[in-house]
Amino acid sequence: MHMKALKFALLGAAASLAFGGAAFAQDASDVDLSFNIGVASDYVFRGVSQTDEDPQIFGGADLTAGIFYAGVWASNVDFGDSTDAEVDLYVGATPTLGPVSLDLGAIYYTYVDAPSGADLDQWEFMASASVPAGQATLGAAIYYSPDYTGVGADESFYYEVNGAIPLAERFTLSGALGHQDVEISGGGDVDYTTWNLGVEIAATDKFGLDIRYHDTDAEDLFGSIAEERLVASLKLAL
Repeated sequence: MHMKALKFALLGAAASLAFGGAAFAQDASDVDLSFNIGVASDYVFRGVSQTDEDPQIFGGADLTAGIFYAGVWASNVDFGDSTDAEVDLYVGATPTLGPVSLDLGAIYYTYVDAPSGADLDQWEFMASASVPAGQATLGAAIYYSPDYTGVGADESFYYEVNGAIPLAERFTLSGALGHQDVEISGGGDVDYTTWNLGVEIAATDKFGLDIRYHDTDAEDLFGSIAEERLVASLKLAL
């Protein structure tokens, strides 16, 4: 089973979702279109390489209107078959509830030139919350797919806790601890834990560098693509 790739900072919510008591912090008439491109030494999703430990080239576009957003993002992938690229389509909303910042979302993953019958395309839905804690930010999230990627995979859950704290001007330390659980048709499941820790450097308002250590306990499941690794990525906002 191939592990899916997901956009770096996940993603949003069905724009029609009603959230009782949530403060809509922005005017919905405030519409903005932005673009981004980047490169990385590897494409790692939940601790597992999506490019067979080779470099990544990615890019996307985001449309925001107040708390609502939608976008598209694409990257090369290498699953050892004919699949060439991943394309993500997503929609979301980011309401606030007092000091809590929420992100409620849906994302659809599709793959270019995937083999017939590979069953890679999938929906995933998520809900996350973050709160300030002094200078730090602490968060938690849950992701759900009714039919996870790959032949034989059924529904899946991914749980995560994360945090970030500024170290100095333009330097931020951040990390996450997560657990993936995928049910398999006919019984059984695939589950593992993953974690990462890294430093984000905002060289300018539009150009950033991220240097991050990833590891899992999933080497027995996925082999070398799930081993520990240090990944450097560069991203430019346009």
